[in-house]
Amino acid sequence: MKASENNPKSTNPQIELLNVDSLIPYVNNARIHSEEQVLQLASSIKEFGFNQPILLDADNGLVAGHGRLLAAKKLGLENVPCIRLKHLTDAQKKAYIIADNKIAQNATWDFELLKMEVENLKENFDFKELGFSRDELDNLLGEFEHAIDVIDEIDESVNFIIKCGSIAEKEIIKNKLGITTEKTTYKTFMEILNGLNSNR
Repeated sequence: MKASENNPKSTNPQIELLNVDSLIPYVNNARIHSEEQVLQLASSIKEFGFNQPILLDADNGLVAGHGRLLAAKKLGLENVPCIRLKHLTDAQKKAYIIADNKIAQNATWDFELLKMEVENLKENFDFKELGFSRDELDNLLGEFEHAIDVIDEIDESVNFIIKCGSIAEKEIIKNKLGITTEKTTYKTFMEILNGLNSNR
């Protein structure tokens, strides 16, 4: 007997092309897909293809891919690629529906690398397929001014605020300054300030 027969989790998933009308969304799916996001998914599918199969249980019930199904219907697709997760118990299926969405949210960006990658696409790619809003792209790619305000100076300690238009800009500035917090020693603060002034 093969090892895969003892452990259904280890079997190679088989992709099936199924009619969109035969797929059943999970009625208690807590993930909300806005009209804007569905349009972004539809644009992505149109540009890149349907590269992420919808995940189903044994009875065509959706486990993951509710947004992709909505996008497929908006595009008028009749069939979509699907994979059945037959090895999940009912409890595991419900848990996975939550985990699949939440774990994806727990990732973050290296904004320096993201800016470099997006800039490399600037000449020959439509940014709308990337999923970022116009404001987010402007903040990421645009030039920004930074200002540091001294709030308080007590003994050797200094608190300061980095004023930016977005969290992305703030993280880029903090990386360039080599700091991980907005509170530092007066000596370090003066080194940062002198470095900023020398680069202007």
